[in-house]
Amino acid sequence: MATVTGVAVTVDVVVLTIRDDQLQVLLVERGIEPFRGTLALPGGFIREHEDAEPAARRELAEETALDGGGLYLEQLRTFAAPERDPRGRVVTIAYLAIAPDLPVPVGGSDARAARWQPVASVLAGTVALAFDHREIVVHAVDRARSKLEYTTLATAFCPEVFTMSELRRVYEVVWGVSIDARNFHRKVTTADDFLEPTGERRVLSTGRPAALYRRGAARTLFPPMLRGAFPPAPSGTTT
Repeated sequence: MATVTGVAVTVDVVVLTIRDDQLQVLLVERGIEPFRGTLALPGGFIREHEDAEPAARRELAEETALDGGGLYLEQLRTFAAPERDPRGRVVTIAYLAIAPDLPVPVGGSDARAARWQPVASVLAGTVALAFDHREIVVHAVDRARSKLEYTTLATAFCPEVFTMSELRRVYEVVWGVSIDARNFHRKVTTADDFLEPTGERRVLSTGRPAALYRRGAARTLFPPMLRGAFPPAPSGTTT
């Protein structure tokens, strides 16, 4: 296992998406020490003359074969606990990425494999992660849940055009709540520039054709969509 002299800087990326009607996170199986064979977030050391965000996108592509160019990406926070990495003093800059319909990842570089993992198992601690990566995932999920209240981030989980029920399901899955369809429709359609109707409809297997929308110009929600305004999810709902 290599050691680190001085202070080194890495990037780690928490990629969230909705698959199989669950909030899932992208994990890799480490192919090198430390924590060889253990699941971890995709990431690695920042190269000389490389900025943090390009490094995050590069590591994501190298370790999972996913193109980070089209992902919603924002800096989450810096994790700098002295003992977080057994190789020495390593500070990591964590990023949160969100996208819909992401393909099955392929392990590469120093990752032996890559896979989607339900967030619920990570938060519950039933899936062990290397380093302090569980803590990083906890912060990322908290950020996503909070930003759904006061920004239009929910649309980042949706394809370019989507139905109202698909958008509502994003809130239900990420928050772990049950949301009344009429109440949700009223809140969404009264929020300034949240959605833009396309004028088109999608034929469904049952019921009437559903109106299609795309993301509007707004980046903040007014009025906000507060979690406390919705009832708790029924017992057994996946969070």
